[in-house]
Amino acid sequence: MAMLAGALRSCVLSRAAPAVLRPSTFARPLRFRGFSNVVFAKTHEWIKTEGGVGTLGITDFAQGQLGEVVYCDLPEVGATFKGKETICTLESVKAVGEVYAPLDCEVVEVNEKLSDEPARVNSAPQAGGWLLKFKYTGEMSGMLDSAAYAKHVEAEAKEHE
Repeated sequence: MAMLAGALRSCVLSRAAPAVLRPSTFARPLRFRGFSNVVFAKTHEWIKTEGGVGTLGITDFAQGQLGEVVYCDLPEVGATFKGKETICTLESVKAVGEVYAPLDCEVVEVNEKLSDEPARVNSAPQAGGWLLKFKYTGEMSGMLDSAAYAKHVEAEAKEHE
């Protein structure tokens, strides 16, 4: 599963990378108030699953790398996607990031508040800044728990020091 990979890679490899990749960015604990069954992708997405419905968003690390989000191009409710297809895009002052479907799914709800307040993705990426909800069947493979994701982010930081 890939998400914002190109945008993150370009941000990480840009001249601004040293300022962006401050150690304090990685030291923040990953907290999800009231979220159970949350998993992370190596590409910096989070997914909360509950009863065959997933809620999709980007992590605090991803929003920090992307910069101030100024527009969210969300799909229509009822749209279907194959795993790894672009499910939505996030435009920021730095780049346009693609968000990919974690697996075959159907969109059942989008975060309508993002059309008027796209910066919610930055201010509350793991709460009010969620992107969409989707129905799915099957298992999500290749996902990380909170501890494994924290180690992954730390390893990425060391790679780019």
